[in-house]
Amino acid sequence: MAIKSFTPPQRTLMGPGPSDVSPRVLEALARPTIGHLDPAFVGMMDEMKQLLQYAFRTKNELTFPVSAPGSAGMETCFVNLLEPGDKVIVCQNGVFGGRMKENVERCGGTAVMVEDEWGKVVDPNKVEEALKANPDAKFLAFVHAETSTGVQSDAKTLVELAHQYDCLAIVDAVTSLGGTPVEVDAWGIDAIYSGTQKCLSAPPGLSPVSFSDRAAEVIKNRKTKVQSWFLDLSLVMGYWGPGAKRAYHHTAPINNLYGLHESLVILQEEGIENAWQRHAFHHQALKAGLEAMGLSLLVNEADRLPQLNAVVIPEGVDDAAVRGRLLQDFNLEIGAGLGTLAGKVWRIGLMGHACNANNVEYCLQSLDQVLGDMGAIEKGVAVAAAQTVLKSAA
Repeated sequence: MAIKSFTPPQRTLMGPGPSDVSPRVLEALARPTIGHLDPAFVGMMDEMKQLLQYAFRTKNELTFPVSAPGSAGMETCFVNLLEPGDKVIVCQNGVFGGRMKENVERCGGTAVMVEDEWGKVVDPNKVEEALKANPDAKFLAFVHAETSTGVQSDAKTLVELAHQYDCLAIVDAVTSLGGTPVEVDAWGIDAIYSGTQKCLSAPPGLSPVSFSDRAAEVIKNRKTKVQSWFLDLSLVMGYWGPGAKRAYHHTAPINNLYGLHESLVILQEEGIENAWQRHAFHHQALKAGLEAMGLSLLVNEADRLPQLNAVVIPEGVDDAAVRGRLLQDFNLEIGAGLGTLAGKVWRIGLMGHACNANNVEYCLQSLDQVLGDMGAIEKGVAVAAAQTVLKSAA
């Protein structure tokens, strides 16, 4: 059988990522491929670093996109900073804190776990107790925006605690960057990583990272080789470092970088504070609609991520059946729960380009139809409740 060109269906992506990609970014991806050492491309790389510094709110020189998804950004931070025998306080209140623990152990370090209930923030009091009990700890690692639960921890307070006890702070901002305040310099974050497929509205495949001068000194003064050749910053920065002359390290994903560049230009045009406000506003509209139909959100209001909403599945409702019908009948993707929350919540994303009034209304209309047919909700009230919020901005 002759295999023909693949044409994907047109979906509305309102899960935990990837999110909808702006048509401008899709157009950028289709621009002519040039060499990864071409002077024109090198000029774009310098712009990319400036745009990422804008998104991270930092002046860190060591700010660039890793040529792989967010998980590689995580690994870049850990393998470059940790050496065998290092002790790390690792906070876990969802799936991704557990991945931090994996990274610590694979680097030959010791992870001291601070665990909180899924759907709750990282407790600063528990963190301080762990830091006091482990004065030899070198790092504190935590997830700012836990994608598995939709909870946002207090990064500023946690970083302050790390520094108070002479630790560097490693922060996961995969779901927060571009959607909720991330202040690298103002909060004093030492190492941070994110992903392109969430609130930046670019395709998956790149991981923005940034390292403080303090973190760069730790990397510079390592006594052992970095565990990963590909992610070794002493080599990577020969390619991404300052100056027009770049050393070959790997063939960069050229067209993907075009896409990220365009998405960051869009962010700059909107203004990052305006992007934060847009995510918060449309979250309120979605929340109003969900609550009108009788659904509740997992996370306390003060701790919620506006761009990732964990919705409690009503008693007796088949999780997979609902998501399957949304995808089949409405071309709408929402996410399932992970780990201990599997089958208990849906994860509805309002990220980047997907965070708009049309998507809020479409998601609520679709859920209203599917859950209404099952007799699981009060039908026909959700969209009106959301529109009341949306009209308040007019």
